[in-house]
Amino acid sequence: MSSLRRLLILWTGAMLSLLILGFVLFASVVTRLPAENNPHADGIVVLTGEGRRIAEGARLLDEGRAERMLISGVFRRTGKKALLEISGLAEDKFDCCVDIGYAALDTAGNADETRAWATSHGYDSLIVVTASYHMPRSLAELSLALPAARLVPHPVMPNNFPPTRWWLHASVTRTLIAEYFKFLPTAAHLTAAKLFRSSQSSSVAEVPAEHSAAGIF
Repeated sequence: MSSLRRLLILWTGAMLSLLILGFVLFASVVTRLPAENNPHADGIVVLTGEGRRIAEGARLLDEGRAERMLISGVFRRTGKKALLEISGLAEDKFDCCVDIGYAALDTAGNADETRAWATSHGYDSLIVVTASYHMPRSLAELSLALPAARLVPHPVMPNNFPPTRWWLHASVTRTLIAEYFKFLPTAAHLTAAKLFRSSQSSSVAEVPAEHSAAGIF
């Protein structure tokens, strides 16, 4: 066996091992029951899916954890009446403090919709409510869209997720694998964006004062 082929096999094995290890870590984190927390922020964003997400976001809003709530990515045929029932909020509370977003079709769209909403209200911090397995990718997309915002994760465990031994449930395992492979490119994009911003900041810091805008004056 040539040294090049041996090196290629070793490299492939190392990459596969890292991929598998990464998945195990990912799955262990997102299937862990979320700890009780006491989040507070300017706004709440609920990324739609299972109705429990909306109900949990509404509970936080009703407890005064934030000023307003955005329900992002709502199906166009779902009206206020259905959302009001799912949320469990009083109608006056819903009317005053809940915004419904119909534009988003995926997680990246959720992030764009959230950015427009947060910017319009001048919000710098957000409680993010979504399914536990969806949280890592959601935070990555939101960090790309709102790099300066403080994001407070508030995961909701899906009803069909077992409290232990998720690997014994084929449907849960398939969901986790699919989400893991969606998360990886988003995480890579976020890492690249952070490195780029860091290099840009370093470049600006290294510009001599006489060449900077401040140095002109």
